Parts: sequence; C-alpha cells; structure tokens
Amino acid sequence: MTINVQDSKSLPLQEKIVHNNKTARAIELIILPFLVSMLVYRIISFKDQNHNFPWFLTFLCESWFTFIWILSMNIKWNQSSIITYPERLLERANEFEFPAVDIFVTTADPILEPCIITMNTVLSLLAIEYPTNKLALYLSDDACSPLTYYSLVETTRFAKLWVPFCKKYNIQVRAPFRYFTSNSTPLKDDCLEFQHQWKKMKV
Repeated sequence: MTINVQDSKSLPLQEKIVHNNKTARAIELIILPFLVSMLVYRIISFKDQNHNFPWFLTFLCESWFTFIWILSMNIKWNQSSIITYPERLLERANEFEFPAVDIFVTTADPILEPCIITMNTVLSLLAIEYPTNKLALYLSDDACSPLTYYSLVETTRFAKLWVPFCKKYNIQVRAPFRYFTSNSTPLKDDCLEFQHQWKKMKV
C-alpha cells in the first residue's frame, strides 16, 4: 500500500488507543451497589445502636473508603494509551521551522556523579534527531571540577566522530557506554565500512 506525500502529511503525530476493559467495568458495577447499600444500612440503623460513636466512626471510615474507591474507579474506567509517531514530524514540517532548543545538563560532584556517566549523557543528547543548528547543550558544573572540564573537552572531540556515526547508521542507543557493551559487536552481514567505523568508534 503506497501513501503519497499529501496523505502522509495528514497522518496524526499521536494516536489514542482505548483499551477494552468490559470485564473490569462489570466487576466494578457489581461492587458499587454493595458499597452504597452498606452506607445506607449504616444510616438507617444508626438510631437503633446503643454505641453511637463507634457506629458513626465506622460510617465515616466506610464513606471515605467508598469515596476513594469511586475516584480510583473513574481513573480506571476509560483506560487508554498514547502512541506517538515522531518520524512523521519531518513529513509535516521542514527543519527550518523547528524551534531552537536549549538543553541543560547539571552535575555537582565528579565523585558521586562519575564523569563517564555525565559525558555519555552529553553525547547521547548531541546525537538526537534534531537539526544541529537549532540545538544547544549546556553543562552546568556546580563543583567547578577540572576533571569535568577536561572530560568535556575530550567529549567534544569524540562527538565530532560519534554524532555523524549515529546519524549515518541510525544508531538507536546513542550513549557509547551502553552501545559498546560486550554483546554489542558488528554482525558479519554488516558492510565493511560499518565494521571499520564501529571499530574506530570503540577504539
């Protein structure tokens, strides 16, 4: 089935899927009359009780429980999930229409927050699918650590190789320390260029 460009632009960027929970609704509709009848019984039988305070206290607790149960039932009554299609955004808008985005990465202690984690966060954010001229990333180091500074210097050098590599080969896991795991090795079916670039990135 082929979809022309005009039809692809009319496709939604997100879709709401309503889940079929008829069984759960039926159970809740059965429980609700029992809770209401229990409260009605407490009200009707209140005058016939010798111990009014415990009976009233029980009524308050059961009323609160019923109220909370009705609130939770309303939340679960119409269960749904949202599926987004970010790949359709480029079909509906040109890159020059994208707004400029500033991303702030904060760190406070190179010991408690190892630089390898912070720099991998920086690299993964730089490699996102967004126009590079509209993306700015700032690293805020409250500790003013020289270790973080020199790590950032080396990260900017590696980013000149890592970011084009991710975009060229559509790498989904864009944090290097996650991508280059022991199980992450180029397949034999991959082209020689990709294998060479993979080894170059890892070294």
